[in-house]
Amino acid sequence: MLYVLLIGLIAGAIAGLIVRGKGYGCLLNVIVGIAGAWFGNWLLHKLGIFVNSGFFGTLVTAVIGAVVLLALLGLIRKLAN
Repeated sequence: MLYVLLIGLIAGAIAGLIVRGKGYGCLLNVIVGIAGAWFGNWLLHKLGIFVNSGFFGTLVTAVIGAVVLLALLGLIRKLAN
């Protein structure tokens, strides 16, 4: 469980820096990172891309998923305004 939280925190923080230039805060970064890990794994497998397992493979997958999620959230927020 601690491993997932660590990956989520790092992935969420990196994704926050890539997409918005800053993070959403520690708790939301962890949530986005964990959701991004799941979403990134699903998305990459659907595209036929398989990243090596382990810390860095999981981190790359989580960052990709979190960046896509944050971009989608930003798009939805722009469309809602």
